[in-house]
Amino acid sequence: MTIHITRRGALLGSAVLALAPATFARAARSPAAFIDGLSFLPEDLKDLSRARMAAMICDVSEITEVRDANGTPRYLRDFETNAKALDAAVARLADTPYGFVARRGADIGSRPGCAAFLQFQSCEPVGTDLSRLATFHEKGLRVLQFTHHNDTLFAGGALQRVQSGLTDLGREGLGEMNRLRILPDVSHGSEATMLEAARLSRTPIVLSHGACKAIVNHPRCASDEAIRAIADRGGMMGIFMMSFWLTRDPVPTVDHLIAQLRHVIKVGGIEAVGIANDFPVSGQANLVKLGNDNARGVEEYLDWWKAMNREGIPGFEQLPQHVVIPQLNNIDRLATIDAALDRAGFRARDRERIMGGNWRRVLTDVLG
Repeated sequence: MTIHITRRGALLGSAVLALAPATFARAARSPAAFIDGLSFLPEDLKDLSRARMAAMICDVSEITEVRDANGTPRYLRDFETNAKALDAAVARLADTPYGFVARRGADIGSRPGCAAFLQFQSCEPVGTDLSRLATFHEKGLRVLQFTHHNDTLFAGGALQRVQSGLTDLGREGLGEMNRLRILPDVSHGSEATMLEAARLSRTPIVLSHGACKAIVNHPRCASDEAIRAIADRGGMMGIFMMSFWLTRDPVPTVDHLIAQLRHVIKVGGIEAVGIANDFPVSGQANLVKLGNDNARGVEEYLDWWKAMNREGIPGFEQLPQHVVIPQLNNIDRLATIDAALDRAGFRARDRERIMGGNWRRVLTDVLG
């Protein structure tokens, strides 16, 4: 199994090049392959082609919403529901020319259609039975998140009053993920979860979708220490579309996304960052219906936000004013970001890395 340990000096040297304006004519061509670090199978699978994605990390987990005695919502993923959801996703992708279940990084571009690397956004379906990891892997699962916001049997979540890291079961599970070649994902994890997973994993890990705490100080965002730890082990993070974690400014723009990308490059190097989504391929549907009016669209998140504040979770004191960058809440998101990077002075080679090359490298390093 390849372990990709990145040289810090080389990374930071590339970062300087990416951040500096080009002094010569840049190639205007688009990258050969767009890769999305986190999205979902669309109702119309042809959207995979319309979005021009060569590959995606595809969350196929299904959640059950429950509420605490005080009304705080929690989102759970049980074994039976998610075993069926995984089978259903595999079946859907077996019967379309627009995508297929990818089992190795080398599958990207090996046949027509979008290579879908199937993911669960929590270890909850595993329970305490680590043999389920092999079962899920055999079915097609290739990326696994330790937690989604809250503590699990594997690890501490980001949105807890008392932060914790990997549990004994989580450390054992990480070893099994390494053995099976399942890509570990620390998105939604606590700081301790991120740092410990980066230190203990025998393969690169990813933070598939998130943002930088140096820009928005919130526990859902990653500290520079965590970004650096992930990058130093050959991993990376994807900057996502949830705009209330991209900027505190009242009007979110593509420039705020680019500022996040630049920060990861500054801290971890040009090989440490990519694009993620965390919305459907064609955009967050409710916001599309509202014409991407953030003042109305953000309202659906406010009850949850207020509940987190009542729980005493840091970062929820100030109500958000937006949830999406309007220019990016559509199926042309990746092409729009690529064009914005070109206008911002990123060289063609660095754009290729950000728009898909880094994802391809990590997926190939871990999955083969």
